[in-house]
Order: sequence, then structure tokens, then C-alpha cells
Amino acid sequence: METYLLDWLNLLVRWLHLITGIAWIGSSFYFVWLDNHLLPPIKENEALQGEVWSVHGGGFYQAQKYKVAPPVMPSPLHWFKWEAYSTWMSGIFLLALVYWYGAEIYLVDITRADLSKTQAVLSGAGGLIAGWIVYDLLCRSALAKNDRLLSAAVTLLIIVAAYGFCQIFSGRGAFIHFGAMIGTIMVANVFFVIIPGQKLMVESALKGEPSDPTPGLKAKQRSVHNTYLTLPVLFVMISNHYAFTYSGEYNWVTLLAIVVLGALIRVYFVSRHKSGNTASKIPLLLAAGVLAALIYSGRPAVLLPVTSSQAVTLSEVQMVIDTHCTVCHSATPSQPGFTAAPLGVVFDTQADINRQAQQIYQQAVVSKVMPIGNLTGMTEAERTKLGAWFLAR
Repeated sequence: METYLLDWLNLLVRWLHLITGIAWIGSSFYFVWLDNHLLPPIKENEALQGEVWSVHGGGFYQAQKYKVAPPVMPSPLHWFKWEAYSTWMSGIFLLALVYWYGAEIYLVDITRADLSKTQAVLSGAGGLIAGWIVYDLLCRSALAKNDRLLSAAVTLLIIVAAYGFCQIFSGRGAFIHFGAMIGTIMVANVFFVIIPGQKLMVESALKGEPSDPTPGLKAKQRSVHNTYLTLPVLFVMISNHYAFTYSGEYNWVTLLAIVVLGALIRVYFVSRHKSGNTASKIPLLLAAGVLAALIYSGRPAVLLPVTSSQAVTLSEVQMVIDTHCTVCHSATPSQPGFTAAPLGVVFDTQADINRQAQQIYQQAVVSKVMPIGNLTGMTEAERTKLGAWFLAR
């Protein structure tokens, strides 16, 4: 019953995380688009920085941006913050539920670092906190006066974090903790910098005092960082479904390549908001190059079929599968924490094994991500046996 309830909790929190994430990213992308499409007001108004007209859902809309603040503070004034906070809270809850509560399955990889469950959880949580602290110190340092230098320093932090997580955790756990660190930075930017800066602007407007532009400029800088980090975080959210991305020896390089790919795509679209169809295609072409290089470099090695003297029978394969795989991949799993076979994949019969032969080969022989966390201790000899059987079919 406990496992069944945990499955429902996992589903509901994951659903909530998706909903709030869509709301946050949607509003964030919209305001970046809005800011980059502002045109001089049709009716001259010195208080306005610009305006934009749009049509949607059968109606016309006019959005205006003030240089400082409107003459009279409107009520209600809508704030965009709870989307970010709710996304982070649901994400951290999900991280704790899956990767910390089940650290021995999803987080610890003794071939990388022989950590206890407690050590793994503390390392993961510490990485999220340390990432924000270092990032915030960089943004408060003299580097913040030069956007290029600051970007270089933040990029170095991202490289170190990706490498570090991938050295101590399973590939799956490393990727998700890297994404959680970036997400924590983004939400902390909203909570500690962007919203406080907006509150100071509102307070000054209510008092009729001139606004100090410094908090607004700092908030703008953090907001720009957030928009370029969004696509990499979205990738990490779905990466656990694609073992080929996190299972390699140099998975941290793959992770960084995806970060660069996502950032370049976002650079292009932000540029396109400003310049329309005249925006440079170079970021998009670079992104395509990175993607092509990533796909080519990550291709699996081509193995030659074995000779008949090395042939492995299906019965031998079934023995390996029964020992190491059906504890989870069965109509009645025996592994604690599993109430049903992951993705509905079962290996209870030889017919099941034959039908899923390609998946068995890919997951257990090529990427070696299964059994998950190698909980059942599948040996290299057994993996070789599975590979020999598949290639001789």
C-alpha cells in the first residue's frame, strides 16, 4: 500500500510541477517577447517607453510600458512570482520523493562514488545551495559591471557543476541535480533580486519619489540569465527518459553540449523578437552544428555478429533476465518500491524477451543503464552474453 500511495504522490506532484512550470515559463517568455516588440506610442506620451498591439482569442490588446511608473498606481497590480515559487517547490518535493527517498536506486552509483544514502542526499542538497551562493556572489562582484565577463564566470560555474555532479552520482541523478541547481538559481533570482527590485519601484511610485534605477538594472540582468537558462532546464526535466544522454563515460560533456544548444536557440529567438526576420541565423546554425556533433559522437559502436561457436541460447538469456531484470520488469515485481513494471515492459516469458530484444540490448549492453543502479549486480560477462545472443539473432 505504501508503494502504491507513493506512486500516486509521484504522479500528482509531477503533474503539478509540469502545470506550474508551463505557467512560469509561458509568462517569462511572453514578457521577453513583449519587451522586445515595443514600438513608439501611436499617441505621443513622454511617460511611455513603448507599446505593442496584438490580437488573440477574438480580441485586440494594447500593452504599454512606462519608463518609470504610471502617474497613479493601478489596483489591482498583478505580480508574476507564484508561478516560479510553485514550480520550484513542486520540483524540490519531486526531487526528494524520487531521487532522495530512493537514492540507493536512482542517485547512488558505486562505480563513480561509493556514497551512503545520507551522503548522497546531503551532497545533492549541498550542490543546489552551493550553486546559488557562488552564482549570487559572482553577480554581486565587480564582474557584474561587464556582462561578458560575468557570463564567462557563470559559464565556468555551470561547467564545474556539470562535471562535479557527473563524477559522484549516477548519470540520471547527476543530470536531474544539475537541472535542479539551475532551477534553484532561477527561482532565487526571482525571490531575492527581481521581486524585491519591483517592490522598491512600487514603493517609490506610491511615495511620489524618483525610483533608484539600480535595483531594476540588477533585476534585468538576472532576468536575462533566467531566459537563457530555461531551455537547458527543460531538457533536464525530460532527460531521465533517454538513457543514451546520461549513460556515457563523458555524460557531463553531453550535458554541457545540451546547455549550449538550448542557450543558442534562445539567443536566436530573443534576437528575432528584436529584429524580426532580419535576425542573424548564426546562433541557430551553431546550435545545429552542436546537435549534429552530439548525435555523431554519441553513436553506439558497431559490433560484428558472433560466430556459431559463441552462440547463446534463448534459455541462457532467460536465466540472466530472470536473475537481474524481472525483479522490476514483471507483471508482479519483487523489487521494493515497484508496484508495476516500468513503462509496462515485462520479461516474464521467452516471447516477452524476444519482443523486447532491441530494448534489452540497448539498455543492458550498449548504455548499461539497466538494471537501474545495477541493483542486482549484473556482470560484464552476463552483458556480453546478452549482446552475443542479440547479434546472432
